[in-house]
Amino acid sequence: MPNSKNLPPDLAAKLIVRGIHLELTDALRAAIAEKTARLLRHNDHLVRLRVDLELDKTHGVGTQFIAKGHIEIAGPDLIASVSSDDAYKSLDLLVDKLDGLLRRRHGLHKDKRNHPHATELDVELPKAD
Repeated sequence: MPNSKNLPPDLAAKLIVRGIHLELTDALRAAIAEKTARLLRHNDHLVRLRVDLELDKTHGVGTQFIAKGHIEIAGPDLIASVSSDDAYKSLDLLVDKLDGLLRRRHGLHKDKRNHPHATELDVELPKAD
């Protein structure tokens, strides 16, 4: 886990970082914590945020870094995955993708709140006395 004194208190308790087939350095953990802190600006009611960074040597000639993100939030979870030849570039792309998913979700909720749809009922409601 990254050093919790550098993280916002909300994110320190909610962030889970894993390295698959590679050892996560302190610099890499700090970069993950710094980049994911911006995800709280859309919705600070995140239940949990898991970031997996995987080193895959089987695809292609060089090594591939696959970054996977999983945001647990009220409603359906948001899941994203990206790959590139650099670990930090994968993290940047992942956070951009998760940010877009949160922005889209927030916009949909805002539209639903500001533009409610009328509902027609087939039965009559009882009158209040």
